[in-house]
Amino acid sequence: MLLIAIALATVLGCAGYKIGTRSLYRADIKTIHVPIIKSESFRPELGVMLTETVQKEIERRTSFKLSNIETADSVMKCTLTADAKRVVSETNLDEPRLLQSIMTVEVAWFDRRGMPLIETRFLPPGETTFYFSENVDFVPEAGQSISTANQRVVERLANHIVDQMEARW
Repeated sequence: MLLIAIALATVLGCAGYKIGTRSLYRADIKTIHVPIIKSESFRPELGVMLTETVQKEIERRTSFKLSNIETADSVMKCTLTADAKRVVSETNLDEPRLLQSIMTVEVAWFDRRGMPLIETRFLPPGETTFYFSENVDFVPEAGQSISTANQRVVERLANHIVDQMEARW
């Protein structure tokens, strides 16, 4: 009798919990449209690169399916607002030794009614846009290039964006 009471209490106590990755994301959203990310930089290919990476990360980690704008439950609009390369350290002859690639992205995710889907207590009231910034160091002398550094920055940004899609507890 005691075992039945313990088993029943355990089952009823955990009734509201969900298991698996589906529980991390909103249940009311099934599809998402991610248009090509606008790039306000002089490197327009970075917007396309970030779009592909965000879409792949959404498909890989979430239960959402990519869809076109007409049938999607939600739309995520992103803008690559800045990208830069800066010298972190240099040799005695002023040759760059360690450089850094930096990108900043503005992200807004809305449902079909225009309601924001990314929520945080850190945004001021009425603010619906997130800003993400990421950087990666690279060493040209070691064979690293700005292209590989940009790819790593894009992957980190996509990871942060999908992290913010998780439902709040």
